[in-house]
Amino acid sequence: MNVPANLKYSNDHEWCRIEGDTAYIGITDFAQSQLGDIVFVDVPTVGETLAAGEVFGSIEAVKTVSDAFIPVGGEVIEFNDAVDADPAVVNRDPYGEGWIIKVKLSDPKEYDALLSDAQYKELIG
Repeated sequence: MNVPANLKYSNDHEWCRIEGDTAYIGITDFAQSQLGDIVFVDVPTVGETLAAGEVFGSIEAVKTVSDAFIPVGGEVIEFNDAVDADPAVVNRDPYGEGWIIKVKLSDPKEYDALLSDAQYKELIG
């Protein structure tokens, strides 16, 4: 299972990468493998400010729908157009082209509280 060391992770299987005051957020390789073929990603929260742990959207796979939880609080400023056009990009490249949202951080300290790659690997066994 691919778990990049340069990212932080949530217990809900989202990853987070910080660039300045912006967080890129997606689901982990583990999460996409558990969901199977992703056919639709719905993010109705662009423009909304959410607290860490709140649902920011849903991910629909062939056999299930799963909520996506925001690992750090802030304003959802962008939904990835590439994911909107081709949701399967999340299966192919969950840590790169398959990022789902960008968030303007409310509290950068929340990022520090997320799981390291080693902690996340322990979580998923």
